[in-house]
Amino acid sequence: MLDTDVKSLYSAASVAAAAPNASVGVQQPLISLRNVVKDYDGLAGTVRVLQSLSLEVHKGEFVGVCGPSGSGKSTLINMITGIDRPTSGDVLVADTLLNKLSENELARWRGRSVGVIFQFFQLLPTLTVVENIMLPMDFCRMWTLKERPVRAMHLLEQVGLADQAHKLPNALSGGQQQRAAIARALANDPPLLVGDEPTGNLDSRTADKVFTLFEDLVAQHKTFVMVTHDNGLAARLPRVIEVVDGRLFEGSAARNGKAA
Repeated sequence: MLDTDVKSLYSAASVAAAAPNASVGVQQPLISLRNVVKDYDGLAGTVRVLQSLSLEVHKGEFVGVCGPSGSGKSTLINMITGIDRPTSGDVLVADTLLNKLSENELARWRGRSVGVIFQFFQLLPTLTVVENIMLPMDFCRMWTLKERPVRAMHLLEQVGLADQAHKLPNALSGGQQQRAAIARALANDPPLLVGDEPTGNLDSRTADKVFTLFEDLVAQHKTFVMVTHDNGLAARLPRVIEVVDGRLFEGSAARNGKAA
């Protein structure tokens, strides 16, 4: 799981104006990690979680991230979403060098640039489904007050939930809640979607339907990076990266045990 929740993704800092322009003028790839190292200090000393890894993901790619528990998958995703910072190396996402931003700037950037879909949905239980969809728009001051409910309903129509808009989340099935979470992730039209085991809490039939929706979003030119332990879904992904002991393996390199 990502080491955060929906409230930290849309923190109070996100209600401020857009982040200062941190563009470095690079349009491709959408994600570029360059020699990223991540260390954590613990009681037993310093632990290196990411081992000088580099990664590029281009616009419109659908990429799966696999690997055993404790391998560094969540830390890698936290680098991409700006939730955590590298000990060394550069993280460039959506033309923004994340490790050069302040916490407030990161919060603003994240609210506009990344839609995160969680395993356990993270819908606020006291808000209706449509209110949950509007929440990121409110926090980031995206769209006008009149436009927000119209856009939220449009997104719910896109995921097949328009008839559930005014219900509370606990009145919905797990699959319906995940579709609502997908609509919320799309609220501010981010260029990047990140799924943290987004089908992990669903039965296989519902997981298949949700995955098909992900494929549809990629076909609409969204970029999607998804952590998954589901081998069946991983086999359907056009590109799979495996994280083992903080190193990346990909394609034939994974089979041969050589880092990508």
